[in-house]
Amino acid sequence: MTEAPSHLPRTIWIGLLLALFVLCLTFALSLMGLNGARRRAHLPVIGAVAGFALTNQDGRVITLADLSNHVWIADIIFTRCAGACPIMSGQMKSIQDALPAVSRAELVTLTTDPDFDTPAVLKKYAGHYGADSNRWMFLTGTKLELAELAANSLKLGSVPVKPEDRLNPADLFVHSTSFVVVDKRARLRAVFETEGDGVDWKQVRPRIVAAVQQLEHEQ
Repeated sequence: MTEAPSHLPRTIWIGLLLALFVLCLTFALSLMGLNGARRRAHLPVIGAVAGFALTNQDGRVITLADLSNHVWIADIIFTRCAGACPIMSGQMKSIQDALPAVSRAELVTLTTDPDFDTPAVLKKYAGHYGADSNRWMFLTGTKLELAELAANSLKLGSVPVKPEDRLNPADLFVHSTSFVVVDKRARLRAVFETEGDGVDWKQVRPRIVAAVQQLEHEQ
């Protein structure tokens, strides 16, 4: 009677090791995908955006319905600003340039100085920053209308600087320097700070674009 071999053939061992390697690799990739999905899902609903009717740089009335089914990024500036506003508008332009051509996302810039920032002034300002009028709108209106949208819905604050406290003639308002992202269902989903210790715009911009792309794929 012939005894069974004490060792499996070398080719069988190689096959078993390869199969084990494939199983381990598949498991690792599945974990990576799960963790990535969890990270992408972490965009909480911060609040709902209330209806509004404001005027853009072309003199057209824009309402919340015009942004329906669009993801949008918003900020607040004023054209006479000599501090953070030019930087923010340059950053918004870089977001405009970074969005894929197929993206339907809109860019919304509110003014905190409607007495000066008429549609004509905003149109000239938009041209200075190379704003795509099909994607990037600059909105003005009454102070109350703008405050309702900015502060109550978008969490973008603005406070006038008292004349005696102004450092220069353009030092008119202290306002938020954040960019916020709203989803297709008019819900505020993300706030991105652009100033502060450790904040690097080169890292913030890709996060904003990624958030926009994630929300565009939400049902």
